[in-house]
Amino acid sequence: MNKIFFILSLLSSGALFSQTDLQKNPELTFATYNVSMESENYSPRGAKGNSEQILINELNSGKNPQIKNIAQIIQTVRPNVILLNEFDYIENPKLGVKAFIKNYLKVSQGGATAIDYPYYYYSTVNTGKPSPFDLNNDGKLDNYGNDAWGFGMYPGQYAMVLLSKYPIDVKAVRTFQNFKWKDMPGALLTKKPDGSDWYSKVAWAQFPLSSKSHWDVPVLIGKKTVHILASHPTPPSFDGAEDRNGKRNHDEIRFWKDYISDDSASYIYDDKGVKGGLASNSQFVIVGDQNASPVEGSAIAEGIKSLLAHPKVNSEFTPASKGGAEYTPQNPFGVNHTAFWRMRADYVLPSKFGFKVIDSGVFWPAKGEPMSELVEKRESSSDHRLVWVKVVLE
Repeated sequence: MNKIFFILSLLSSGALFSQTDLQKNPELTFATYNVSMESENYSPRGAKGNSEQILINELNSGKNPQIKNIAQIIQTVRPNVILLNEFDYIENPKLGVKAFIKNYLKVSQGGATAIDYPYYYYSTVNTGKPSPFDLNNDGKLDNYGNDAWGFGMYPGQYAMVLLSKYPIDVKAVRTFQNFKWKDMPGALLTKKPDGSDWYSKVAWAQFPLSSKSHWDVPVLIGKKTVHILASHPTPPSFDGAEDRNGKRNHDEIRFWKDYISDDSASYIYDDKGVKGGLASNSQFVIVGDQNASPVEGSAIAEGIKSLLAHPKVNSEFTPASKGGAEYTPQNPFGVNHTAFWRMRADYVLPSKFGFKVIDSGVFWPAKGEPMSELVEKRESSSDHRLVWVKVVLE
């Protein structure tokens, strides 16, 4: 236990897990973590038969060392609400999210105190959802992979799960999995070298904006509602000069900018057909692996820049770590990196309204510090780091 408290002092000048649920203005920690818990993380990439069943087996065992390390990281930071990206979609919660909570989070890992999340939300996504079109224009109709509506080798690969210590207003959840990219005004169109459309007219008419999904999940904290805006835009790479993934990444990020704007969200509709964006003066936290940096990488930077610059978003802080700075010492942005491939990709962005930010960080201990072994290698836990922001609910 001593090493846990030591590393917490290194990560933050204040306590990460203050239990103040009964206070009028509670301290809350929101987090995002791309856990890389998809089948190809536990089996050869591209192997036949890969499916969510592989993750089901690992969750049931309670013994996977990588997942145990992920659980220990969560137990150490102890967020009140956390989004897990790249957690395969498992329809039966007893075999998926509940198994992760029961067999890993509610069991002490490495001396950390067990943690429980009584509430959770998950749903279907577009990754691995087969399309009937040759979306990457390679002359082959593969259905899956690059010809799926979101890249994936089987339905539900790279999905996501939200865990919460507070009740979720499930009936009020809004999902945007089926919102059509064509319905976004000013969508970035993908063209071939000759100037013709990359996607056929019939494919474009059906093309969803979200590579996974966009969720607005209302979490009930006392008498207040905090909207968790969760997503995981496609990486802006693995394409060609047409930059089809880069343009989709930009517009997936832009979706949240429009959704929280009072004058830009009228075009939006959810999967139930309800139109419009987030109500004015709502408290929200945007979470997820955005796969984009305002200063590095191959993304169209204007997407994430415009979100960070939104007048309703508090981006005056940038989570940092000693481990990130050490890992890329010649890069001044290394201290803010959230992935081992050297970029800030993961974000927790609270609204200015309703929150006072008091601390933030990236779980990335430097070499030799307690628990640095949890992030030492790609296979130790994940290729991403847990990002957290601590706020006072006002």
